[in-house]
Amino acid sequence: MYLTFFLSLRFLESRKNSNFISIISAITIGGISLGVAALIITVSILSGFENTLSQKLINFDSHIKIVSYADILPDYKNEQIKVEKLIGNSIGQIVPYASKLSIISSGKIKEGVNIKGVPSASLSNYLKNNSIIGSIELTESTTAPIVLGKKLANKLLVKPGDQITIFSLKDDRLPSQENLPTIKRFKVIGLFESGMSEFDDLFAYVNLEDAQSLFSIGNNITGYDITLANPSAIDSITNVLANKLKYPYSVHSIYEIHKNIFTWIGLQKQLIPVVLFLITFVAIFNIVGTLLLVIIEKTNEIGILKTLGSKNKLIVSIFMYYGLFISVIGIFIGNLLALTFILLQKEFNIISLPSSVYFVNSVPVDISILNFVSVSGLALLLCLVASILPSYIASRINPLTSLRFS
Repeated sequence: MYLTFFLSLRFLESRKNSNFISIISAITIGGISLGVAALIITVSILSGFENTLSQKLINFDSHIKIVSYADILPDYKNEQIKVEKLIGNSIGQIVPYASKLSIISSGKIKEGVNIKGVPSASLSNYLKNNSIIGSIELTESTTAPIVLGKKLANKLLVKPGDQITIFSLKDDRLPSQENLPTIKRFKVIGLFESGMSEFDDLFAYVNLEDAQSLFSIGNNITGYDITLANPSAIDSITNVLANKLKYPYSVHSIYEIHKNIFTWIGLQKQLIPVVLFLITFVAIFNIVGTLLLVIIEKTNEIGILKTLGSKNKLIVSIFMYYGLFISVIGIFIGNLLALTFILLQKEFNIISLPSSVYFVNSVPVDISILNFVSVSGLALLLCLVASILPSYIASRINPLTSLRFS
């Protein structure tokens, strides 16, 4: 085995009067490196998109949402106990909320906004992974506090400490002298920035009691946000709740609420086989081409080895090792390139995105050992398979014919 290893290393060197083979080997290594790096980066980006978007969506909308066909859910505290029993040990947190579309006004500027009232202690869970300016403690008593998305605040030209006015329709009917809208003043205590324009531009958070007063719904709510201890149970728990809770309850999972986003992520993942096929083709073509060129250059050496009594198995092993060396070097460099890009992207966000299109303002990446190991293992296997044919061709060379070219 030592002899095979030694001869393979010697074959990596080109003859003194020809640098062509060494250049081809370097190009082959470069091709494998770029292919491996591209696939690892692609998988890491798609995984990063899925994890980042899922986490952001869960923070805003939870794993499961229970709403009402009749707009409000009365006697919500007793019903909450019933829901908790149905979920059992899988429950992580259940948050009652009151939410409604309203008009927010600052001076002459008016915007549509989704006002969401939650218990004071729960807001930190919704915004824990967001950039915060000011405070998110909904406990002030003089003026009702409100937390706005940063993009919405920029439209309204407000900052923490400023006051805004919110108009809410009663019973979702057009205002009239008999049905005047509810008007309430709020003090902006903080801003949040999630990087998702869908939320930064449309959401504002207030205390649950202030929302109930604004919407004129008494001591009622409009829904529950449910977070599970085990996200893999989302579909099964959703089915259980949907079957057990009758009218006016309507149960939806995060995958149903944001079906368009998760469908988009799924479509992106479908490109991985195409990328893998292209990288496989390039890697196999490079390995086969390089080994065939090495065989042509080393024909004389192969003849000498056979004349000295070397078996075909030794010749095959030499070129298999040669292909293995090239593959390992290329895969190692590819891993380094991918890791360097991922670390730079996580640290400096060198590639930014329009959040209105891609839901996030920079390319998210996920550092996963599994991605590196699986891509590297697959690449190594394919490269070894590609080395079989040239190695077999080398073993079939006739020593008399080979020595004739010396």
